[in-house]
Amino acid sequence: MDKNGRIRNQGEKKEKKTLILILIILVTGVSIALSSAAPEKTIYVTGDGSGDFNCDGTDDQAEINKALSYAAENPEVTTVHLKGPFTYVVSDTIFIGSDTILEGDSSAVIKLKNNAGWPEEKPLITQMNSAGNHNITIKGFEIDGNHDGNREKGRGKGYYNLIHFLNCKNIQVHDMYMHDSHGDGLKVVKGSDIQFYNNTVYKLGHDALYIIYSSNVEAWNNKITCRTNSGLRVYNGNHVRFYNNIINSEGEGGAGIEIQKAGSSTIMDDIEIFNNLLYETNAAGIWITGYGSSYSEASAKNVYIHNNKFYKTGVNPGADWSGGIVLNGFYDTLIENNIFDGCYGAAIAHKEVDDEFSSPGSGYTTIVRSNIVINTQSSSLAGNGYAFYNKLDKTHSFILQNNCLLNNAGGDYMYTSSSSDIHADPALIEQLKEGSSVQDLPCAEAIKAGPQELPYEIDEHDIDMGQEGGPVSKIKKTISGIIDFIKRIFLGLTSAEEDRESLNTVSLSAVSDNRLKEKSSNTTYRETEYIDVGERSDGGKYRNVILFDLDQLNETGNIERATLSLFWYYPDEMRPEDTVLEVYRPEKWCEEHVTWQVSETGSPWKNPGGDWYDKNGVQQGNTPYATMVIKADNLPDYRYYELDVTGLVQEYIGEEYENTGFFIKARSEENDYIAFYSSEWQNKNQRPELTIEYADN
Repeated sequence: MDKNGRIRNQGEKKEKKTLILILIILVTGVSIALSSAAPEKTIYVTGDGSGDFNCDGTDDQAEINKALSYAAENPEVTTVHLKGPFTYVVSDTIFIGSDTILEGDSSAVIKLKNNAGWPEEKPLITQMNSAGNHNITIKGFEIDGNHDGNREKGRGKGYYNLIHFLNCKNIQVHDMYMHDSHGDGLKVVKGSDIQFYNNTVYKLGHDALYIIYSSNVEAWNNKITCRTNSGLRVYNGNHVRFYNNIINSEGEGGAGIEIQKAGSSTIMDDIEIFNNLLYETNAAGIWITGYGSSYSEASAKNVYIHNNKFYKTGVNPGADWSGGIVLNGFYDTLIENNIFDGCYGAAIAHKEVDDEFSSPGSGYTTIVRSNIVINTQSSSLAGNGYAFYNKLDKTHSFILQNNCLLNNAGGDYMYTSSSSDIHADPALIEQLKEGSSVQDLPCAEAIKAGPQELPYEIDEHDIDMGQEGGPVSKIKKTISGIIDFIKRIFLGLTSAEEDRESLNTVSLSAVSDNRLKEKSSNTTYRETEYIDVGERSDGGKYRNVILFDLDQLNETGNIERATLSLFWYYPDEMRPEDTVLEVYRPEKWCEEHVTWQVSETGSPWKNPGGDWYDKNGVQQGNTPYATMVIKADNLPDYRYYELDVTGLVQEYIGEEYENTGFFIKARSEENDYIAFYSSEWQNKNQRPELTIEYADN
């Protein structure tokens, strides 16, 4: 080798050594940084002297604010926790900063002092930076607005809002009990990414949730009793989903849900309201209004209302806007698969509440299809009890399709009509007796869809939440009876002796559900947040086993009906093939070890992918206990889909077979993949559920 070559080699070696040294230094630095990073920390505020910050029941916002300021100044402190039982009395506002959680025991109460004398728009809790904060969570405790201790102020005028944020994003308020205030529960102005869930809200002075010029909003699993205004309200906001809420009033308040567009400054074209129970609201169950200066059709359209239940909404005889849904000023609103029972005035009406809410244009259309509308009642100002009432027939129109109508006091139509709605009359019943199938009826879609299950598990603070014999429990039974009554009528089953009120109902949560994945055939999937069936477009099959504890049913009487409910959410696109869901009886399996290959460690399935028996007892047979078709062009509508598994549950309860649960698969397993939420999903009201109806012995 020549001299120049030796020099080059020596230079290259030096460069390599230098690079290795730099790499070692970098890795060491990162390791030191990671090892020295402090873990996330919680600091405690108490009323018994044991906390990091301690209160005495007077001006307690001072210590709470010290704790929140400390959290803002020290990034490793993420959470301020209010210990209970204790009532933290505040005489001034509490300020929370970014990336902070303010949480508390359920027995911890923040309470406004008596005779506070605050000005308008001064809230109990707000942001630390007036320009805006982000990543804020408030959860777990109680806020008492102390209305009766501050009677010098009027309700609904901006006094003593419980929580108020401006220009903030990523806000979560959940698992709270908020009550007895002069103003709003959570008010957000010019915010984004807002979640409001699992809250109990009782008799506030304005809206439970008030969204203004904000986007990406979700509210679910809340129990709200209104007093002065609405439960959930959006003013000039967009990308909104309200679902699984229970909203009522006790003789006061306005609408249950309010959607409001004023003028042309904002677009409201992505709002969905579904799977809510609205009962005995003072005015409309849902009020939607567009008004003010002219705006384009594209800026106020496509509100989607589906699978809700309206029960005796609009109880105030002095309110012209009583009813189920009252709306004006929006284009192409779609209302489908809802139940309206006993609404006052009209189930669905085009109306302007007063001159202030006058719509600026014309050509507004509302599509109403596949709903059940029964027992609409007369109201002195709102109407004589119509199913559909178009009081704005010069500028608004209904498209009415395939609705099921019965016993509406004022008749079914006022200033509108339909050629495809179906009525329960003797002629129809005779037609059915002569052999017509329910699938041939225009109302078949409404009967098939029916109402979806609601969360009845909120049970705090002695407000009726569905305990046996309470109003919500009675409403649940009533709605179940409505569906059964409608189905009996349209199927010609009119025997007076049929009375399902005598049946008892119990709902069970899954003990375990496991995915079986062909492409990961030796992996146990027991803690994923979804279960899936079928074949993905890129190949690979998916099946599931799911188990419910049926021991408590051994003491019951005859099982009349068993329904397996799965909440469909994915994929949000059309698929090449229909998905035909099938349920079989699996061989015994172990939740801790089951895979595509084995039912238990050391016990392989005879057939990879699982061993099952069909309804006729044939191993790997093809006659399922239950089946359901989800069309390829259907998209997830975020609701439960139901499978009638009565036969299999009866066999388990009768001890004909050991309870091994349900084996769920798609029939063809060819380009038909879909997914449901599992028992591990964070929202307990969307997990798999088994509903049993039984008669007493």
